[in-house]
Amino acid sequence: MADASGAADVPGIPDAVRAAARQAPGHWIGVVDPEWTGRGAVPEWAVLGEWQSDEHGETTEFRANPAYRPSARMLGWPEPTDPVDAAAQRAATGYGSTDEALDALAEADVTVVRGPDGAPLTAVGQHGDPVVLLFTAPAHEFMSPALRHDTLATRELVRSLSGPGTWLLVNAGAAAPLLVPADRVPGPQGEDRTVLTADSPATPGPDGPLDPVSPTTGRTS
Repeated sequence: MADASGAADVPGIPDAVRAAARQAPGHWIGVVDPEWTGRGAVPEWAVLGEWQSDEHGETTEFRANPAYRPSARMLGWPEPTDPVDAAAQRAATGYGSTDEALDALAEADVTVVRGPDGAPLTAVGQHGDPVVLLFTAPAHEFMSPALRHDTLATRELVRSLSGPGTWLLVNAGAAAPLLVPADRVPGPQGEDRTVLTADSPATPGPDGPLDPVSPTTGRTS
């Protein structure tokens, strides 16, 4: 039942926001993307928006945050199939770092398709560089099972590649594929690292926080 303000039954207001509003009448209550798990002040781009608490502590108006960057979960992307896919989704949306994606890939086992010579099947990139397609889970393997698939450690694959300039295209059909220079996959000590997103539907955000704000801002205007 709605109270005198008519706001009690407004749909979509999280219970936590209602509780915070009752404790902070006359303030704006921020809503943080559930994917944000960092400590300290929440970066502005991780805040969906704010609900206003009126003088009675009831939630009324919602205003969206134009700087908000939705996480993979909020974008409706598929659940990650494995740690590499999860790290790639976080990096593509700005909720994780590219270093995390590289580290996950370096520790993973991957599947490749073999060519007639027994080497990983290689395609040609847009700039003429050789590109090896690899997959971190069966859900990403779009090639026919009639083709020979082999699974091996990423670092073993990198060591087997001949010549510089080879790239690895990881999970080409995923929500957040990765295009990785093979010689930038970190070794056990993480010697070097670079990662690019390939045709990702989101732009990677910065690894560090932006202008921080609290999830409950306490603002009165």
